[in-house]
Amino acid sequence: MTEPTERQALSPATVPADREVVAAVWRIESARIVGALARYTGDFAMAEDLAQEALAEALVGWPRDGVPRNPAGWLLTVGRRRAVDAFRRRAMRDDRYSALARDLGEGGVAAGGMPAESAGAEPLWDPDQIDDDTLALMFISCHPVLSREARIALTLRVVAGLSSDEIAKAFLVPTATVQARITRAKKTLAAARIPFELPPVEERAQRLGSVLSAIYVIFTEGSSATSGDDLIRLDLAAEAQRLARVLARLMPAEPDVLGLLALLELTAARFPARTDSHGRPVLLEHQNRLRWDRAAIRRGRAALDGATRIGRGLGAYGLQAAIAECHAVAASVDTTDWDRIVLLYEALGRLAPSPVVELNRAVAVSMASGPAAALRIVDELRTDAALSNSHLLPSVRGELLTRLGRVAEARSELELAIRLCGNQSEHTLLEGKLANLNR
Repeated sequence: MTEPTERQALSPATVPADREVVAAVWRIESARIVGALARYTGDFAMAEDLAQEALAEALVGWPRDGVPRNPAGWLLTVGRRRAVDAFRRRAMRDDRYSALARDLGEGGVAAGGMPAESAGAEPLWDPDQIDDDTLALMFISCHPVLSREARIALTLRVVAGLSSDEIAKAFLVPTATVQARITRAKKTLAAARIPFELPPVEERAQRLGSVLSAIYVIFTEGSSATSGDDLIRLDLAAEAQRLARVLARLMPAEPDVLGLLALLELTAARFPARTDSHGRPVLLEHQNRLRWDRAAIRRGRAALDGATRIGRGLGAYGLQAAIAECHAVAASVDTTDWDRIVLLYEALGRLAPSPVVELNRAVAVSMASGPAAALRIVDELRTDAALSNSHLLPSVRGELLTRLGRVAEARSELELAIRLCGNQSEHTLLEGKLANLNR
């Protein structure tokens, strides 16, 4: 096969590195490649398949022949060639293939079947389309016709560039399950005849919520893993941050986008201090705040300021970011503005009511007004079915009862929290609290 670009020299020592280059290029450029192929073919599902075929070809060819000087262009060119081949196989009389053949021009397929970029041919990258392609890809992968699980899987696959194995590992489900979700998602989009385009302005607000929700869920699982050994899954959280940054560049006038970015940056800023050298959780009051990422805090505060300056008021993500900012600017737990945090949680509860928001408000109330006031809020949540199988409620209740000196009740709550907790790191933390209580 004749490649579209000159290759770098290859030596045996560079083979593993070249495979790493394939992974790195794919992680950075996959959204642009899939988006450009979707615009080129008009078929989202086909574009994702073509991009995967190009990736497979790179995994075989680059370690053997060398890395192209324009890796992303190489992948896109291979994908386009595969598209032309697919249209040719469908039928010579297919109108779509005929249009593509005319665009490519007479003799526009180079040796080895690679499309030539002759005069008049469509360029590999349209500088005016790239941002719109990536944005359209986000809106499609998070389309409301898909289930939440399908949106997350498809977003991680086509926008973040993760493999099915990586997604399965991140969410502790079988690879076959992830592959089935992605396949069903693409079939659903095809059946619903979702075009590859940005939704009309009047629809974007509704569709944007799906995009933001998917990114938020990905980050939440990364920042506080619901199962497994690690408290934080840095790679998953980092992918969500990257997606939020891309979205903020593409939609800088949307306060909810900036609010989500601010929340993710300010939350991730505390990651370095949330675990010790052995990976064990460190409670907020014991964290070394000198280890917090000050650059991330500055980025988060800048994004939050941007969301505020737009002037439409903070949404749910912005309010959570404002809460995270209160922690970020405080020198200690004692000097934290807990009264403001309580007010922010009250506002969040009115805007996006949920038992988890109420539970978090109770924690803030305990710091501002004492454990007795907080316990009344927590006790009202004991009948909420949404928290019946969660370790969060008994964990918080056990902490409040401990502070009130009601040791026997606290012990019972902590034992329940341990039984319900699925994350090993949090499980160990709760066992430590119970051990301290029994001393």
